[in-house]
Amino acid sequence: MVELLRFNSGLLPKNHQRIKKYLVVWCSTGQMEMEIDGVHFEVEANSLTTITSGQFHKFKDISNAQGVVLQFTLDFFCKDDADIELIFQNGLFCHFDRNEVITLDDPNTVENHLKTIEKELKEKPYQYQQSVHSRIKLLLVEINRSKILHGGEVWKPTALFLKFLELARADFEHDLPLKYYADKLMTTERKLNELSKQHAGKTARQIIHGLIISEAKRLFFYENLSVKETAHLLGFNDPFYFSNFFKRHSGLSPQAFVKQLKF
Repeated sequence: MVELLRFNSGLLPKNHQRIKKYLVVWCSTGQMEMEIDGVHFEVEANSLTTITSGQFHKFKDISNAQGVVLQFTLDFFCKDDADIELIFQNGLFCHFDRNEVITLDDPNTVENHLKTIEKELKEKPYQYQQSVHSRIKLLLVEINRSKILHGGEVWKPTALFLKFLELARADFEHDLPLKYYADKLMTTERKLNELSKQHAGKTARQIIHGLIISEAKRLFFYENLSVKETAHLLGFNDPFYFSNFFKRHSGLSPQAFVKQLKF
């Protein structure tokens, strides 16, 4: 549900991994290097980056840094709609492959929150999970404040739109129609399209297509799957149709994209 690991604990994986947890990677001193969905990041002292559930990531070099990785599940943090809106506000945990390094204006406050979370998880006093949940909320507020102070764009999507994104990311295999998501969320297709255009400037179906393309790129990059295997995992019965779909939405054929990865 929730875990905090220090860089020097020896518990961080050395190879690429993807897990169904949300990660806050905080560098308190020095500099560390990461790879997230094929993109290289350098995180310096008093800075952090966030990783969304399902993203491939690797801790490439943490030998010259000190810090922690806080990871938690969506179920642990999101107790109500306000929590859902907070965790995704301002693109903090991205759905559209826009990871970034965030410099904190008040690193001492962040450090204190993380130390308290670590202590609570270790000692497990009465109602420690409620305490940890509250500290994570305060931590996310502090991160959002720093983003805005450094010129970050205010993006406040509604909980319903965010639930739609989470549902869409959860099951690519069955090529589900928009009506499925609307029924599941007890709303209408029209409402999902309105929210999608309001928050992302796209139709709901275009958003689903974008998420599929992002997942396809991950599978090509990290799993080394064939076009046929990738098409099957993403709900396409016809590999040829999938190839055309991929090229139409990414500008490259799957073969050209894979070839590009080798250079």
